[in-house]
Amino acid sequence: MDIKKIVEGDTVTLELKGWLDTQSAPELAAVLDEIGSDIASIVFDFKELEYISSSGIRQIVSAYKKMSGNVTLKSVSGEVFEVLNMTGITKRVNIE
Repeated sequence: MDIKKIVEGDTVTLELKGWLDTQSAPELAAVLDEIGSDIASIVFDFKELEYISSSGIRQIVSAYKKMSGNVTLKSVSGEVFEVLNMTGITKRVNIE
């Protein structure tokens, strides 16, 4: 998986490309750990995300907790949305 980090003011956008699974979730966790207290919200751009597993969802939930709910998922494919919807996370995060 490739992660592109874009900082604009107090918002970080993370563009994810490929698969967010057991092998790549630690990479996302490391990026999330680097985000400082000066950041108020995270936008995950899933335009090029092909697959997400429970390990990946765990990282989204972790970001949600860290940002006190200020998390947005953008450009979510139908397949990824189905997986997220089954977990109930779509009721908590903003989806564009």
